[in-house]
Amino acid sequence: MNLHAIRAIYVFEMSRWLRTIVQSVAAPVITTSLYFIVFGAAIGSRMPTIEGVSYGAFIVPGLLMLSILTESISNGSFGIYMPKFAGTIYEVLSAPISTVEIVLGYVGAAATKSVVLGLVILATARLFVPYEIQQPLVMLAFLILTSVTFSLFGFLTGIWADGWEKLSIIPMLVITPLTFLGGSFYSIDMLPGVWKTIALFNPVVYLVSGFRWSFYGVSDVSVGISLAATLGVLGACLIAVAWIFRTGWRLRA
Repeated sequence: MNLHAIRAIYVFEMSRWLRTIVQSVAAPVITTSLYFIVFGAAIGSRMPTIEGVSYGAFIVPGLLMLSILTESISNGSFGIYMPKFAGTIYEVLSAPISTVEIVLGYVGAAATKSVVLGLVILATARLFVPYEIQQPLVMLAFLILTSVTFSLFGFLTGIWADGWEKLSIIPMLVITPLTFLGGSFYSIDMLPGVWKTIALFNPVVYLVSGFRWSFYGVSDVSVGISLAATLGVLGACLIAVAWIFRTGWRLRA
């Protein structure tokens, strides 16, 4: 394992992130804070509790997951797309660095950014609504696992994209709608029968449900199923990355 190569990629990506800290951290925090003000304070004060949890507190895991998914994909895709755009990807591919080391460097940095952002948003949420974390270790595990999984998915998006506009297609047109429809602002048990069944085909439901369970001990699906679904997405992404580096698809064109 070439630790120097992993460290070089990781430090470079983190240094670039720190140079744009306002855009990278402040903007998502402000956006999420507005959600807390509108949904948590204004609307939440007029809604009954959901499964014994106040509405403002109930949406904390969902809003946090919305930010984590979006930022993980954006960080992961931008990190690998920039070398493609600048042409420096060929230097990385020709260097004595394995596929595992390249992925660890880029995805590790993207996941670190997402975890830091998630913790900042979690601290910010305390200013707006009271909440509790019954299983802090499980919450942290879900936070890290989700960040790694979707940073890897973003890495795949960055390889697939052949233009700047495509980098925003997946987060804006796929992930954000799925998150809004995945129980971020409500329990899927509140849906009519057929719509609840349809919602179970949304993978984000399992992520939000498992994450919410670590906070309040309530969930729409079993926490074990939520964990299995997350690991399944992670496994599919790893298989896709292995195939891309073996074939050179979108890398050696």
